[in-house]
Amino acid sequence: MIIQHNIPGINATRNKGIAEGKMKKNLEKLSSGYRINRAGDDAAGLAISELMRSQIRGLNQAMKNCDDGIGMTSTGDGALMEVHSMLERMKTLAIQSANSTYTTAARMNLDFERQELLDEIDRIGETTDFADIPLFDKVPVNADGEPDPPNGAPFVPPEKSQTPGMEDITLQIGHSRQETLDVPRYYMDSAALLLNKTDFSTQQGANDSVEYIDKAIEAVSDIRADFGAAQNHMEHTYRNLDVTSENMTAAESRIRDTQMADEFTQYTKENILYQSSNAMAAQANATIQYAINLLQ
Repeated sequence: MIIQHNIPGINATRNKGIAEGKMKKNLEKLSSGYRINRAGDDAAGLAISELMRSQIRGLNQAMKNCDDGIGMTSTGDGALMEVHSMLERMKTLAIQSANSTYTTAARMNLDFERQELLDEIDRIGETTDFADIPLFDKVPVNADGEPDPPNGAPFVPPEKSQTPGMEDITLQIGHSRQETLDVPRYYMDSAALLLNKTDFSTQQGANDSVEYIDKAIEAVSDIRADFGAAQNHMEHTYRNLDVTSENMTAAESRIRDTQMADEFTQYTKENILYQSSNAMAAQANATIQYAINLLQ
């Protein structure tokens, strides 16, 4: 019998400490819902899951960006829809004024409505914005009122804006730097559509104006087509981002989250070992009493 060192008690106490430490970790995982609460729990798993979390957050924000982009293109398309409506009205007026049954006074009234429609087209092009971001630009004009774009090339509508700071609108539609979508910003006003060359005050002027109006209708259609293409692009991108985010979240959950059933089983095991080692430590300490009994 050894009395200087209680080796069985030391052994039981050591095993009790091990079981207690494991049980505390089990409780932490069960209470937090995470299998990895610190790098020491699973260093490699932590590194992978943190990268996944970063990607998931980027994907979720990109989805919000797509929503904003869809709203922006819808705003631009809605404004141009009204421009189309006014151009159709202008064509009606032009054909009406080109008819010989109208007097000069009647044509002047028709031309007055043309001027009002052009003012409204100018106003729409100047004021249409999305969250204070202009969607169109006003074309530079020379002394004769003719379009004078910065590149000096012959002007044929529709023309993309080349004014510094008014180029394409770039949307971030992914979680990485390269995933962007450029939405063109066009010149949009009566001069950009060459409607300043129309004139309904004479029969010949009205007849010549029909061609300009037809070309303006075609130009606005092209701009709306660009908006529509960008919108369709973003809608597909949004759905792809959504399913990617879902799959990435599921993968991150498998790495990071607690498997509750397994952890409960492990906790029960460690709890039994803790109680057993605690009882054995008490038994080991009781052997000292045997040595005292020998001395009596």
